[in-house]
Amino acid sequence: MTLDPLLEAPLAVQIHVATMLPAAVVGAFLLIWRGRGTPVHRLLGRIWIGVMLISCLSTAFIHELRVWGDFNPIHLLSVLVFVGCLRAVWLVRHGRVAAHRRLVTQMYVGGILIAGGFTLLPYRIMNRVVFEGSSLPQLLALLAAFVLPWLLLFLVQHNVGWRDGTRSKTFS
Repeated sequence: MTLDPLLEAPLAVQIHVATMLPAAVVGAFLLIWRGRGTPVHRLLGRIWIGVMLISCLSTAFIHELRVWGDFNPIHLLSVLVFVGCLRAVWLVRHGRVAAHRRLVTQMYVGGILIAGGFTLLPYRIMNRVVFEGSSLPQLLALLAAFVLPWLLLFLVQHNVGWRDGTRSKTFS
């Protein structure tokens, strides 16, 4: 791994990465954590919405991949996530918690996981950051750090596991 490609990238790219990394971590925590509706959840939710909005704004100044003039599909995704952030706040303030939960989950999956996965494609800055000079054990540790939280999220959301010696849910 090397940070050189990121340090040499335009400021907008650096801001985008600096906001997406905490958004990924805080968002994963909020999706997994059972303390929904608590003051801590609300504080972390405000932080998550804030970094997501800054990240969306930063993409307006990133024009490395051009499809339609200076813009590309990521710019459209940024507009959708920006509007989604505003809508998520509106939904929760109006007591539509289930709709809020669905929307923020969709934004996390589409705006962080899927879009983030595309940054690892060849010739992208994050591909060079992650893969240049990395050894196999480093890459395996990175893969484990990425996969294990999603396995935990799946297990928590599907209530799979053992409680008091009995299995709480089975797959049929």
